[in-house]
Amino acid sequence: MAMQQAPYLVIGGSKGIGRALCERLISSGHPVIVASRTAEGVPAGAVHLQADVVADGLPADHLPPALAGMAYCPGSIDLRPYRSIRPEELRAALELNVVGAFRAAQACGERLKQVPGAGMVFFSTVAVGQGMPFHASVAAAKGAVEGMARALAAELAPTVRVNVIAPSLSDTPLASKLLSSPEKVKAMAERHPLKRVGTADDIAAMAAFLLGPDARWITGQVVGVDGGMSRLR
Repeated sequence: MAMQQAPYLVIGGSKGIGRALCERLISSGHPVIVASRTAEGVPAGAVHLQADVVADGLPADHLPPALAGMAYCPGSIDLRPYRSIRPEELRAALELNVVGAFRAAQACGERLKQVPGAGMVFFSTVAVGQGMPFHASVAAAKGAVEGMARALAAELAPTVRVNVIAPSLSDTPLASKLLSSPEKVKAMAERHPLKRVGTADDIAAMAAFLLGPDARWITGQVVGVDGGMSRLR
């Protein structure tokens, strides 16, 4: 099956980076399936698949036999001192970020193999590669995502490519509390060498590239889209 005939599956594609990714794929003429708990926010042109991936996994009998790509976009930002994080909260972060992503990979792997060069994209954070205070929970969960993705890349090669994007804080609904005033936005922008906060589309542009045929020789990578934060001073 040709890549352009099979749909892309975007899990969590109704808001933030996931929605921006769907809009890019749709505008390029690709069929898109959005898996999310509700249809609210699903962009026009996408097919909605109701699913709570963390609680129930993907409904395999509602997935097509072949997929051109899969992106797992759900995530969390819980920034607190490590002493205040309860074990059950850490487990919840792991369930959302890692277990949900793993279950999605299991559901999609064989379907992606039907389209040579198909790709998976997962999301990490700049805080995995650069230690930051108050990031213990999210860094632990996203660090596990990076390790999982590299293992999947090795296991699914040469048919399916698997890559990770590690953003810095971006202006999305998930980060709204951290960017709730012009002063906070300005302060966060100043932390980045490029002197601005990222947007959902900044991240989605890389995700669309990694899912597409132009990235056909890229797998097992963690790509920083972070305004230079992880590498520059």
